[in-house]
Parts: sequence; structure tokens; C-alpha cells
Amino acid sequence: MLRRLHSLTGLVFGGYLIVHLLVNATIAQGGIVYQQQVDKIHSLPFLPVIEWTFIYLPILFHTVYGIWITVTGQPNVTNYPYARNWFYLAQRVSAIVIVFFMLFHILSLKYGLFTVNYAFDPHRALGTVGRHFDHGFLVWFVYPIGILASCYHLANGLWTAAITWGLTISNGAIQRWGYVCVGIFVLTFIAGMTALIAAAHMDWNNVLSVQQQLGHGT
Repeated sequence: MLRRLHSLTGLVFGGYLIVHLLVNATIAQGGIVYQQQVDKIHSLPFLPVIEWTFIYLPILFHTVYGIWITVTGQPNVTNYPYARNWFYLAQRVSAIVIVFFMLFHILSLKYGLFTVNYAFDPHRALGTVGRHFDHGFLVWFVYPIGILASCYHLANGLWTAAITWGLTISNGAIQRWGYVCVGIFVLTFIAGMTALIAAAHMDWNNVLSVQQQLGHGT
């Protein structure tokens, strides 16, 4: 039951990740679309309840139980270097990377823990994202690794979830679903890197123009 609940919360987390990356990719459209999407999200009623119910609590359970799986797991790629064993090991390694990446990402953007310059202001979404990514170390090291680990973990997690829930029984079904998961990985990784590159090369004059058009000030 715990394994299935872990898989289920992973699906919830994965759905949120896909939406999150696709919304962020709209930064490349110049900013107006991105700010509008952020405004829609933050205008939802009972947003904190929605976040805790469908994002934070599932992520917390998935992370805590995932740590237990990682600690008690027994990778055997040295004895049996099959592709699936390497996928298993990479899933555990990506999980560890994601834990540290999420801690930084959430604590810096949502709470401004490390520095106020990293904090996210939903009313000035484009400007604060640009300010956050005005640091080469984050743009070229931290976020690419975090995005890569997250997209791989999502795609491989969806692949194994179908096996866990008995949706792919035959080898042919497993292989076909694997191709779909590869496509999901490519799509989400491109979306994440598109947002990252667009934010890193942001035109600040355009940022001010977008904020004024949407009535968010300077």
C-alpha cells in the first residue's frame, strides 16, 4: 500500500511539475503571457489549501518515503549491468539531487531564505524571476542539473508507475510506454531549459514595459 501511495503521490507531483515547467516556458514569449498565467494561479480561491493538499503534502510523503526506498535499496549494476538496473540507480541518484534542489528552489523563491534577491514576487513575476537568474552559477549549474534530474525522475517514474499499477503487462506494452515516457522527458526538459535561457537573457526594458501594461508598477 505504501508503495502504491508513493507511486500515486508521484503522479500528482509529476502532473504539477509538467504544468509548472510549461507555464515557466511562457517566459520566452516576452513576459505578458507568463505574468497572466501567474496572476491566474494566484487569483485562485483558497490557494494555500490547494497548495498544501495537492502539492506540498504529496511531495512531502513522496520525498520521505522515497528517501526510505533509496536508503534501503540495493543497486546491483556492478553484478547485473542491465539497462533497467541503470535506470533504477539513476532514479535514486536523481531523487537525492531533487531533494536538495527543491529545498533551495522553494526556500529561496518562496521564502527568500538565502537572500531577498532570490525571492519571487507573484505581482512582479517576470522581474523577480529575471533577478533570481541574474547569477551565472544558478543559470549554468544549479538549475540545469535540477531540471535534468526532475525531468528524468518524472519520465522514469511514469514508466515504472504503469508497471506498478498493472497498466503495462507485456514486454511490448512496456516498450511502447517507454517511448512515450522518453517523449515526456524531452518535452519537459526543453520547456525547463527554454524558461531558464529566456530568464537568463531577459531584456529589463521589456520587463518594465510588461509590468506597466499589466498594472503591476515598476
